[in-house]
Amino acid sequence: MQRMQRWPVLLFLAWACFLFFSGIGLFTSGFLLMRIELTNRSSCSDPLAAPAWAGQGLAPGSCWMPRRVPKAVLLIIDALAFEFARFDPAKARPRPYENKLGFLHQLAGSQPRHARLYRFRADPPTTTMQRIKGLTTGSLPTFIDVGSNFASYAIEEDNLLGQLVQNGRRVVFMGDDTWDGLFPQKFFRSYFFPSFNVKDLHTVDDGILQHLYPTVDGGEWDLLIAHFLGVDHCGHKHGPDHPEMAKKLTQMNEMLRSLVDHLGNDTLLLVAGDHGMTETGDHGGDSEKEVNAALFVYSKTPLFGAHRPEEPETIPQVNLVPTLALLLGVPIPYSNIGEVMAELFSGDGGDASAALRQLSAYRLNARQVDRFLHSYSLAAQDLPAERLRHLRELFSAALEEHDRLLAHVQEGLPASPELEARLRRLVGRFQRYLWEARAVCMESWARFHPLRMVAGCALIAASCLLCCVASELAAALDFPYRSRLLYPLLWGLAVAALLGLGQLLTREGPDLVLVSAWAAAASQLAFFWPSWGHRPQRAHLAGVQPPVASAGLWRRLRAWQGPALPMGLLFLRCCAMFSDSFVVAEARVAPFLLASLATLLVGKLHWRGRLTAPEAPKQPPGAAFYQKESWQLLGLLAVLLACLRLSGLFHQCREEIPRCQPSPCLAPLSSLQSTQAKNLFYLLCVASLAGLVCAVQRWLRHYGNLNSASPLVLFVRWAFPLLAVWIACYWAVTSGAEDTLGKLQELVQVALVGFPRAVYGLASLGLLLALWTPVTVFVKDSRESVGPIVTPYQGAPSSQAELLHVIPQIYRRMQESLKSQLDRGHRRATVAAYGLGSVYSAALVIVLTVLGFLLLILHSERMSLSFLLLFLEAFVLLRIHACVVSLARDAEPFVVPWYAVTAWVFAATQFFYSTGHQPIFSAIHWNAAFVGFQQGHSTHLLPAVLVGANTFASHILFAGSWLPSAPALALCL
Repeated sequence: MQRMQRWPVLLFLAWACFLFFSGIGLFTSGFLLMRIELTNRSSCSDPLAAPAWAGQGLAPGSCWMPRRVPKAVLLIIDALAFEFARFDPAKARPRPYENKLGFLHQLAGSQPRHARLYRFRADPPTTTMQRIKGLTTGSLPTFIDVGSNFASYAIEEDNLLGQLVQNGRRVVFMGDDTWDGLFPQKFFRSYFFPSFNVKDLHTVDDGILQHLYPTVDGGEWDLLIAHFLGVDHCGHKHGPDHPEMAKKLTQMNEMLRSLVDHLGNDTLLLVAGDHGMTETGDHGGDSEKEVNAALFVYSKTPLFGAHRPEEPETIPQVNLVPTLALLLGVPIPYSNIGEVMAELFSGDGGDASAALRQLSAYRLNARQVDRFLHSYSLAAQDLPAERLRHLRELFSAALEEHDRLLAHVQEGLPASPELEARLRRLVGRFQRYLWEARAVCMESWARFHPLRMVAGCALIAASCLLCCVASELAAALDFPYRSRLLYPLLWGLAVAALLGLGQLLTREGPDLVLVSAWAAAASQLAFFWPSWGHRPQRAHLAGVQPPVASAGLWRRLRAWQGPALPMGLLFLRCCAMFSDSFVVAEARVAPFLLASLATLLVGKLHWRGRLTAPEAPKQPPGAAFYQKESWQLLGLLAVLLACLRLSGLFHQCREEIPRCQPSPCLAPLSSLQSTQAKNLFYLLCVASLAGLVCAVQRWLRHYGNLNSASPLVLFVRWAFPLLAVWIACYWAVTSGAEDTLGKLQELVQVALVGFPRAVYGLASLGLLLALWTPVTVFVKDSRESVGPIVTPYQGAPSSQAELLHVIPQIYRRMQESLKSQLDRGHRRATVAAYGLGSVYSAALVIVLTVLGFLLLILHSERMSLSFLLLFLEAFVLLRIHACVVSLARDAEPFVVPWYAVTAWVFAATQFFYSTGHQPIFSAIHWNAAFVGFQQGHSTHLLPAVLVGANTFASHILFAGSWLPSAPALALCL
């Protein structure tokens, strides 16, 4: 018989990970499409300008059309939602984020021709980097760019800053250091400040205020950009409805009041929000609250006409790019699809003169968009040809009508109502063309690649089936690991090499996603082909039925009745993932499926008569045992249903669900304004933490796993309470308000770093000890030590007894010890073993608890109540499995049934939602990246690990720790 070393197991796990990552990569390559970025650039020499008309001419320094403003200040207040900027004097008791920017209302009311407020509508995704791209290129970044939101790459596309620098203008920047990665070496002067720490409300804003007024007064700039982050970070940390938000918005109001006094008469001021925020302070998605930002335009020189709209106009954010470019006298970026803000080009004069100036801007804008569409359609060929022809007809007709009107004006004929009406209609035609062109681009860039998506799903499904088959085949004593594992890997490597070489010879470079997908498919085929007819000789425990493969058809069908229900539920759940409505409601569907599965499992035992004792039991256990186990099973089912109901209290809302209010437990304790409520919740959180430690220690002590003096046992005794104390101290520090500790701020900063890092270090030590000495069994006899209790793992089992490995070794050691003492004449010799029944599960429970400490500190304080429910529900599920094994009479205790696997999947999904997560960008807990790292990170690897651990905490705990312990706990419980 071949001996299996450790490396095949590790190799199989690595191979399985590769298969799943290949399927996911193939799916995402078809789901998250990225549009082609053209490298073309606009220039002043482009023949796009309209013919000159009376009263129009290009001044020195202008390009395409006369420059209207020589200088501009662009203030980006990150996450400045429209509700934050709007002022409603009728509200007697405004919320913390309302009516705080009163200076904007004062300017717009007292100087209506100088100032105006707009709804500034963002295009999703509403993450900062994508919004910066939209505000500078006039294009629409796609969702594929979200992954680089905190790892920015330089923008190669033509953009507003590049045009300004190309035409000799000076651009000065201060604020968010994301701009440094997007526009390297583009600024005449810059003051960058770290932006990734969402818990830091003041560093960026205070740094800007230190340089803003001296820079404005110095005058060595043509465009000044200041990107404030305090409002956005306050939303992430506290939410919009918090006193800290009122303080931050009041600070911005005073900043604007002071800045206006420093502005010259020839300077344009733009105050813009790059996106809004949800009720929990998050952003990234496409809900109304996330896409509705604010734009305020002001100049000491009149900009607007006498007509003032009753309600603020809504304009897309991409419209800022062509507007600001033409106002500053530089070409519109090549890839822009935005529309100019016509009212800013009206100028002085009558309605006809204003319309002619607007038409000049629209003509330039339309010709630039038409040129981009033509170039993009040649490069990408994904724009619908019929739509392009329609757009070309609209553009040509508007251009011809404009030429006729200009000829009419050049004849010197006086303006008439008919001419003004024709001008207004022509403005509407240009607006229609630009609007439809933008709609075509949005539709084309939102399309998917169905073939890749289907192939990715098929690859993932085949990977799941492969793991299932491998788990069944691995239980066979005659399983040829080398031929079943090495040969598929060799086939996959051969296919990858051939495809990679072929693509290198025919293209610029290999498509790693396709190469990986084909290699994964080839290796899967090589695995399934010889396994199709393989009949493994499975190792079964004594007294268990023979393998299903050797039974008849009827017995095979009956054997599959057990996994049919859980596998069916799991399959339906996977199929339902293709339904939008299911994805939206999955937070409620997963608990329902888990409750249904558990209830049907108990009902199945009742229908088979397994909840009562046999009619004439000839051997124990007797009727009392079955009655006790039955009532216990029913009680456990009731506890499970209660846990499922209580876990619904910790939910996050999606924008698709109307009238949904997020759970108040998701917000940190620092967001509570009531000191009494804060103290009460803090005590509940500490009590749940202490209850978790006490429950684990009591369980280990009950089964005798805390009697030895091994390093792991000492760690459980002393390090578990210490970890709980450190986490509680960290919560006490973070739950305080920003200004409550006064002179202790330096000590607070040390605590915010010290306590989490101490938890990280001590928990990592516990995991290493669990890997080094996982056995917590204590053997006690009357003679001296007989050597180590457990010998290192040597290879594949050669007999039935060695399948369990650890327990037989300990038992043989006890036999040898007792026999040796009896041979020496010790007639009253005894050997005692503590913790032998839980030798497997004890180490896994310890590892699980340590992981729980690590993951708990990455969540907000009140999530400790959800984690306590998670541990309780996991224990209940395992105890239900133990009862089912005891009552079923024919179940194999060391084989994990499919209902247990399915229950674990549903439980992991359920607590993904019950720890405050949703599969949307705005629900990602970015603040987890700064737990213990208040000053930020030098790389993006560690924050990605911390955010990933926070997001998938439930999957890590359930799939990574509890599932392997199911058979062992079924025995020891």
